[in-house]
Amino acid sequence: MAFFSRRKREDPQPDRSREGASEPTESTDAPTDADVASTAEADAAAAQAAASMNISTSAFRGLGGGPARPSTPRASDASSSMVADAEAAAGSKPAGDAAPRSASGGPVRAESIPGVRDNVPVREAIKKLPDAAPADGLMDVARQLLQGHLFLRVKGDARALLSEGKSLPLAVTKIGDKQFVLAYSSGAALQKSLAADNDAQTSAVGQPVPAVLKYVLGGSYAGLIIDPASAPARAVVPRELIEKMLEQADEKLAVKTLLSTPRTETTADAVVEAIPDARLWVAVGKAADGEKMGIAQGRADDGTRYLEVFTHPLEVAAMKRNDQPAPITAAQLAGALTADPEIGGVVIDPAGPWIRLSRAQLAPVIALA
Repeated sequence: MAFFSRRKREDPQPDRSREGASEPTESTDAPTDADVASTAEADAAAAQAAASMNISTSAFRGLGGGPARPSTPRASDASSSMVADAEAAAGSKPAGDAAPRSASGGPVRAESIPGVRDNVPVREAIKKLPDAAPADGLMDVARQLLQGHLFLRVKGDARALLSEGKSLPLAVTKIGDKQFVLAYSSGAALQKSLAADNDAQTSAVGQPVPAVLKYVLGGSYAGLIIDPASAPARAVVPRELIEKMLEQADEKLAVKTLLSTPRTETTADAVVEAIPDARLWVAVGKAADGEKMGIAQGRADDGTRYLEVFTHPLEVAAMKRNDQPAPITAAQLAGALTADPEIGGVVIDPAGPWIRLSRAQLAPVIALA
């Protein structure tokens, strides 16, 4: 991130604070050897990060369980509906890639297919997978998954099925004896999948990521495959990793969601307002003297120190240092800022998307001390 004059990433020591179901329909496609290899690699990568397709369908009554309702599913923020017509998408021409990050640190809003809003952080993390070590790449995808929405394929017209109160036949794949839910980070990835199996009689529905992950865990699925037709830029997220992700995640994912959406002049205030109820973490490790433990800090070009705060332990791991995540409450954060007036504020999720908040902006939080 351009703002910080940080030590090189390979330097493990940052500055430290002294504050101590229907019948599956058949498909003509079969899993490939690459699919099996990807699953095996993902299992190994998931273990390290945490310590093409045979398409069938499985019925469900809306993510999150409960009876079906005759209405369009609730989409993620800033969108009234994400039920997309797959046939129209198959005929669309992908737009050029937009810049993945705005000057203010947040991602730009991007549509790889007009009218279909991509999950930019997830899309970009998956795009980097071919050039990343398996564990590092999967960890990056996992941390970016904790916000926004994903697209799911449905056999038939999802809008019509929901309006009739019917179950949605959800696309899944089976590799060996393991069954995975299929999801998509972008309109372009969905388009590739449609082109790969030449099935225009499907639609797509956008659902909040937490609902998708909980649906995977609510069934007997082995995990989630994101952008399956975009190999080698596709992600296999095993069930075990999803369990750990949700176990340590903030239930509302409010701060991460704010950081991952296009910035406005009210974003900083919204983040500050969300902090008291958020589940947050700091990175703890040995200080420069090698004796005392301290909290990791970033330093601005002008020398101002900022506490590093994280929305999930995966964000700490993404810094690739020998730090350990430690939970911190808003009151404890306020106490740390009060105890050291020279700390200029905080930077949240420095691996990106990130935001820097000054002491003045954090006044409502500091008042909790």
